[in-house]
Amino acid sequence: MIPADAVLPCQVLEALVAGEAIVAPGGILPDQIQPASLDLRLGVRAWRVRASFLPRPGGRVIDRIADVAMHELDLAAGAVLERGCVYIAEIAESLRLPPGVGGRANPKSSTGRVDLFVRLLTDGQPAFDDVAPAYAGPLFVEIAPQTFSVLVRNGTRLNQLRIKSGRPPLLSVTSVGVDLTGEVCGYRARRHSGVIDMDHEGGHDPRDFWEALGARRGELVLDPGEFYILCSKDEVVIPPLQAAEMTPIDPAVGEFRAHYAGFFDPGFGTAEGGGEGSRGVLEVRSRETPFMLENGQIVARLVFEPLAERPSRLYGAAGSHYQRQGLALSKHFRPWT
Repeated sequence: MIPADAVLPCQVLEALVAGEAIVAPGGILPDQIQPASLDLRLGVRAWRVRASFLPRPGGRVIDRIADVAMHELDLAAGAVLERGCVYIAEIAESLRLPPGVGGRANPKSSTGRVDLFVRLLTDGQPAFDDVAPAYAGPLFVEIAPQTFSVLVRNGTRLNQLRIKSGRPPLLSVTSVGVDLTGEVCGYRARRHSGVIDMDHEGGHDPRDFWEALGARRGELVLDPGEFYILCSKDEVVIPPLQAAEMTPIDPAVGEFRAHYAGFFDPGFGTAEGGGEGSRGVLEVRSRETPFMLENGQIVARLVFEPLAERPSRLYGAAGSHYQRQGLALSKHFRPWT
């Protein structure tokens, strides 16, 4: 029996897979299941579309694609998704969730850190990233490269799904400030760079894609339309019985958006998970006007929800690119030297 009003941990996700509530051609791979989330994989088809859209209530995503598609891409052979364009792709996984069980999706950390805007679509749901309780049907993802063109293929993992029963209560909210100290306090993306292979870890020279930044007097001016990687001032700790999502602050407090990839699984930043001292990496984009950030300024919030039970494994226990992180680019890049 699935407990009510909680985020479901990995062992419950494994039970849902065994019961065919989550299915995919060839099955679900063991390493897709994280302590409190499921990695989703691209399917074999994608479409360049002329506009983003939401499905009509009760309507199918595939029918709406037919209205806006420009051409179809074969992801089995790999395809470059070009900066400034919008694509819709099939997800390999599909769902047959039990009553009262729904979900929410988010880009993976590696996706957000290359300024790849990704949102989940489901049939009949006129909202991005939300999966209705008892949803049964296919999954699709909207992909909009903002700064870099990217190479993806069938099986590439760009987003993840957190599955919940009922309506988990909000346990707490923590403000996240930005660290603008040190010789290098952040990175700014270089425009007109090369293509990033989303499945090639450590295969790219960071200097070809990023410019290292230093802050003067603990201040950094964000230029309009530019994309930055910054770091949280304080350590981020996610207890074993909780899951968290980092959300943007109210835009009224600043002309920028912080953080596209928001899930933090239980055990992140804990000594038990091998991550004592971990910081949160922030993906920041300025809006229409230059904006001056100051050291310690609040740029995002961490929202905590309860887990149904302690996960059988914690984040980072089997190794992770982002446990014990400080300021860091995505895993696609070699260390900055």
